[in-house]
This record gives sequence, structure tokens and C-alpha cells, in this order.
Amino acid sequence: MHQKLGGHSIRIPLIISCLLFSICYLLPLDQLRASPDDLVIGMELAFPPFEMLDTSGKPAGVSVEMARALADYLHRPLRIENIPFDGLIPSLKTGKIDLAISSMTKTADRAKSIDFSDPYLTMGLAILVKKDSPIQSITDVDKPNITVAVKKATTGHIYAIQHFHNAKILVFNDAPTCATEVAQGKADCMIYDQISIFQHWKSHQDTTRAILKPFQTEEWAIGIRKGNDELREQVNAFLKQFKDSGGFNQLGNKYFGENKKLFEQLGIPFYF
Repeated sequence: MHQKLGGHSIRIPLIISCLLFSICYLLPLDQLRASPDDLVIGMELAFPPFEMLDTSGKPAGVSVEMARALADYLHRPLRIENIPFDGLIPSLKTGKIDLAISSMTKTADRAKSIDFSDPYLTMGLAILVKKDSPIQSITDVDKPNITVAVKKATTGHIYAIQHFHNAKILVFNDAPTCATEVAQGKADCMIYDQISIFQHWKSHQDTTRAILKPFQTEEWAIGIRKGNDELREQVNAFLKQFKDSGGFNQLGNKYFGENKKLFEQLGIPFYF
């Protein structure tokens, strides 16, 4: 379609495109991508059943449901950013995200860089070993002939660095690779949280054995940028309300029914 202006034929769509380009050029990229009211939550969507992608490629899992409930509680639109675990703290510090909900353990070292909410889950470190391995507990691991697989930047990785002086430590970017190393006999064991050890044992039952009694207990919390006290107080209020209303119990029954039964049989306290 054409419009006559001053004797010249001008394409209206072209004018609109040019105007939009000028506006876009002037606005910061972040303003084009999201509203400032958005609650931007970072997580690594590679840790089922807490943080993952469903069959249609959309975020799903325990942490995702928590994030949605939190955004509803705060009356803010939710935007989830899929970020590698070791990039979450830098993303908080630079303001790329408002919160990190990614099965993150609250540690003194991390608390130097970011603030944390009240803990919402208690988790323990456990061990996946070769099925015929002589390893029975963490005291059997730190030996010269033992190879330990850990995921980079996790508390299992930190524990290995701090406590193992004889064993060989293999560091990988993802947990499934660690489990495969054990299943194929390339590593003697893998150190990670109880949930992951249980899940990876289920995937490799013929070649591995799970030692689920935790050798170190830790608390998971929501990561918050330093000094954002108002948001921290709001998050803590949400966590209390969510627990009191049965939100965590519902998530436990939905995602961990089999785990709960096994843990009861073993006499191990459940996560929530």
C-alpha cells in the first residue's frame, strides 16, 4: 500500500520500521526484553526433578513450581533464566537475575558474595559407587587408588577439595557424566546430594550401588544479591507461608514418593 505525501510515494510500513528501529536503538537491550517489574530467577535447568525442562522444552520441577508460587505471592511476572550453576552467583552480583533458586547450598564461602534466604530444605551428601566396590562409607574414599567424580562448583566438589589428599578427583560439568564414569568403571565413586545419587543409581542399577546415608548435611536456600534486604524479607515471608500452607508437602508427594518410602525404610530424614 502506498500513500501520497508531497507528491512522493512513500511506503508506510517502511516508515514504521524505521521509527521502530530508531526507538529500539535508543532503548537499552534489557528494557526491550523484559519489564522492570519482572521477577527474574536464575536456575540451571539440568537437575531433575528440581530444575529441568519438560517434554515440550519448558521449565519444570520443584524449583520452578516454587518460583511460580513466589512470583504469585509477590504479584510480579516471572521470568526464568537458564544459567549454568557456576554462573548463578556472578549473575546475581551483576544484577542479571534477582534470585537464584537452583538447589543451592547455603555456605559461609558463598555468603561472602551473596545473601541467602532462610533454608527451605535439608539435604545430605551421599556416594554412588561401583556395584562391587569395597567402599562402604566416606572414610573409605580418600586413598591413592581411588578416583572420585564430582560436578564442578557443587558442594561435593568443595568437599573433595577440602578433605581428599590421596584420592584422584575428576571434575565434570554435569552430574550424568559423573554417574556414567562410575557405571563404566572409569571412576570408583561419585559424590553428590542424596536425590541425585538415588536417581543416578536408578539409571545404573546393574553396575552401581548407592550409599544414601549422608556423610555431611547441608541446607538449601534462595540466593539474593547482597544488600537487597527488602526482597530477602519478602522471600522469607513467602517460604514460611508456603510451608505452613502445605506447599512443600505437596511437592514432596508429587516428586519424591518413591524416595520418601525408601528413606523411611532406611531411617533417613526426608528433605523438606
